[in-house]
Amino acid sequence: MTIMDAQSKIIRASHQIDMNDIIREGNPTLRAVAEEVALPLSDEDIILGEKMMQFLKNSQDPVMAEKMGLRGGVGLAAPQLDISKRIIAVLVPNVEDAEGNPPKEAYSIQEIMYNPKIVSHSVQDAALADGEGCLSVDRPVEGYVIRHSRVTVEYFDKNGEKHKIKLKGYNSIVVQHEIDHINGVMFYDRINENDPFKIEEGLLLID
Repeated sequence: MTIMDAQSKIIRASHQIDMNDIIREGNPTLRAVAEEVALPLSDEDIILGEKMMQFLKNSQDPVMAEKMGLRGGVGLAAPQLDISKRIIAVLVPNVEDAEGNPPKEAYSIQEIMYNPKIVSHSVQDAALADGEGCLSVDRPVEGYVIRHSRVTVEYFDKNGEKHKIKLKGYNSIVVQHEIDHINGVMFYDRINENDPFKIEEGLLLID
């Protein structure tokens, strides 16, 4: 299937992205460096980004997720849909406070990013204490995925406006995971093969 075939199917008005649209490890698109999207954005690329965000919302909604058979996700990259373009969507919910009160803002980051790139990063590394998972990987992979603890990311929004944001903690990890996808990198490429749980000095473990 060509990029255009995959995209034209996904952006149909009646189509909602589900797990059948997401390609799995072994598919060469996941190892390709994706193409930059042209600016100003085409309607097709804007709709694609919105469909990707809607998938994340559906996947985090218990009723929709069960109905559609979705695995919960906080990020999705276009190459995971067999569309080799530099588009990612990230949707990280805020959690309740210690007393169980809902957060003031529903999401700590909710963004569709076109041509995102990391322009600077911390010296300190970080990893999620529980490891990472991926919608394109159907097996558990143990080990610390070593990333930058803080990053500055530049990207364009759907209106073609350029943004520069600083990220730390979990949001930083999520965005780095998705940017890896548009560069043909899988999360387990960043796990130490010989010692998956090795902790180098200064490594920040994020719960």
